Amino acid sequence: MDDNFVGMSRRELLTIAASMAMFVPLSLREVLAQTALRRTPGDILGPFYPAGKEPFHGIDLTVGKSGRAQGQIVHLIGRVLTEKGDPVPGVKVEIWQANVHGRYTHPSDPNPAPLDPNFDGFAAQSTDAEGRFRFKTIKPGAYPTGVEGWTRPPHIHFDVTGRTDRLVTQVYFPGEPLNDMDQLLQRIRRKEAVIAKMLPPTQDLEPGSVIAAWDAVLARG
Repeated sequence: MDDNFVGMSRRELLTIAASMAMFVPLSLREVLAQTALRRTPGDILGPFYPAGKEPFHGIDLTVGKSGRAQGQIVHLIGRVLTEKGDPVPGVKVEIWQANVHGRYTHPSDPNPAPLDPNFDGFAAQSTDAEGRFRFKTIKPGAYPTGVEGWTRPPHIHFDVTGRTDRLVTQVYFPGEPLNDMDQLLQRIRRKEAVIAKMLPPTQDLEPGSVIAAWDAVLARG
């Protein structure tokens, strides 16, 4: 079994597999062969990248030292592809994010919102043979930037390191009112490339949880 999926129940594995099949059809390469993909737009690394800290190497970010992290559970799934549509295995995928209150577990975050003792918000894994990755996390909260009138919408930071390419970007949730006013998101020309797609919920996952799907496209992999 792939290390990325160790610790999951059989029901969870089957549910996620079915969801990913909906998002990535078996004929993907045939479809993409007709239309070349475009590299995912990059963005700033951000001031709260947990430098000098070892990420959690696994899937489930919601399990803390004394209980489950606060907030809505998000099953974040996707693939890393080249512009030709080929999946890229063995890519390091790092994510980091604020907690449900909009605060990062970072000593430089000035946000007075509370920390969640059961949520670190930093993890990494490698894509499998089909270029797939999957994280179980929580939906991050919005937070003030310190600039008048600018509150950052919920988003998750990504650092995708392939064989020859690296992508640093931020992934957003669709339908968020703050998306239209976010200075970082609005400067990206192809905004749809950094907004996750929400898949239909299933009864086999946690009540109230959601599935967010997003693909990272690298130039060569």
